[in-house]
Amino acid sequence: MFRHLAEAATVPVVAHLDHGRSLEDCRAALDAGFTSVMFDGSALPLQQNIDLTAAVVALAKAAGASCEGEIGFVGYASGAASDGTDPAEAARFAAETGVEAMAISIGNLHLQEHEGQGLDLARLAAIEALTTVPLVIHGGSGVPATQRLQLASTSRIAKVNIGTELRMAFGTALRAALARDPDRFDRISILKETEAPVTEAARAVIRGLGASGRA
Repeated sequence: MFRHLAEAATVPVVAHLDHGRSLEDCRAALDAGFTSVMFDGSALPLQQNIDLTAAVVALAKAAGASCEGEIGFVGYASGAASDGTDPAEAARFAAETGVEAMAISIGNLHLQEHEGQGLDLARLAAIEALTTVPLVIHGGSGVPATQRLQLASTSRIAKVNIGTELRMAFGTALRAALARDPDRFDRISILKETEAPVTEAARAVIRGLGASGRA
């Protein structure tokens, strides 16, 4: 279903597996036609993370897909604490795995519903000084919009994940739709009312990154 929607889109679409936890997960995604996979070994010892990520990179390349890896654990709001990315380890990870994108931990958190204090720019600069690979921010919903815009134009951060931001827009719209007509039960009718708010939320993020109209 996802592949069909992607093929019908008027812009290029990446079918991406996020946070694949095993070689088997990533292989299954590639076999299903995904064009990008992320292997998340950030909670593993460094050498094990490197070895498994490199194996996924090889699978992805053989399938004509791209691979993202993660070095330094990105924690969760009200959950597991982060373990910030060590710049020297990031350099080794990038060189030995061959990843095409590298997710890093620099003060970002998953599932953050409100703006945090912003990213650790000194740690980001140290990582950028030792690597050349495009960087990824998971938990981007908690990064202040002004900082996201600044980093989009001045850093090597090439992807910012904002799933929580969009899920919040979806939840708000869904609650409003149910409240307007408590007797309504048709799921298609109800869910249709979430489409426009989520679309607008996504547009706002894209425009806020200065990415509108850019290839």
